Amino acid sequence: MRCCLRLVLAALVALLPLGCRAQKKAERWNIEVVKEYPHDTGSYTQGLFFHEGRLFETTGLNGKSTLRINDLATGQAQESRKFSRKYFAEGSVVLGDRLYVLTWTNKVVFVYDPETLEYRSTWSYPREGWGLTTDGRSLIASDGSSKLYFMTPDLKVEKTLTVTLNGRPLRLLNELEWIDGKIWANIYTTDSIAVIDPKTGAVEALIDCSGLLPDKLRTQDTDVLNGIAVLGEGRSQRIFLTGKNWPRLYEVRIVKK
Repeated sequence: MRCCLRLVLAALVALLPLGCRAQKKAERWNIEVVKEYPHDTGSYTQGLFFHEGRLFETTGLNGKSTLRINDLATGQAQESRKFSRKYFAEGSVVLGDRLYVLTWTNKVVFVYDPETLEYRSTWSYPREGWGLTTDGRSLIASDGSSKLYFMTPDLKVEKTLTVTLNGRPLRLLNELEWIDGKIWANIYTTDSIAVIDPKTGAVEALIDCSGLLPDKLRTQDTDVLNGIAVLGEGRSQRIFLTGKNWPRLYEVRIVKK
């Protein structure tokens, strides 16, 4: 009888909305700066990632949106492609032999050759484009809500995941990066990064990045933290952070409390 009751209770819990289930409280992590690199203050950073050792960046704003490959040492673009003034570029990533670039409200995705940055095609897209990353199989996109969308390489949605912080939906998920089997997401307008379990959507940790860019380096054009990139794997893994119109790209180390 007790066994049956346990099964019934487990089934009832499974039917509860995510916000009603018990969720482990998110840990709080800090960062330490390992090294600083120059970053173009004209880059309104929307997407940031490494592919085959090269640093890719997409920048936003109408009339200023670009896709570029940056030199890490100088922060300058080695190669760059400009978008028409009507497009506002957002997150970007490489999956397979395609480089995808989201647009904010234009309802299209641009596809490029990741080796040459040669334009290939334009695909329709039904949502706002914010952040984009990949687990190596699926594309994972945010749209500013608490949802993450897992898509095939042809942009067909396979799964929609609700992200929750301490049991409540977490909105404003922006630039994304896949690191050590977790999804890292900038929380727009904040100095925090959420570390998300891709199976449950639960935020396992919040990374406090406040003070990363010192006040003395800020100008009237300096905008929010946005841009996460990882280079390498395992012990050789290196994590980089920047923001919109920031003069610095930071290599950081995570400090867990």
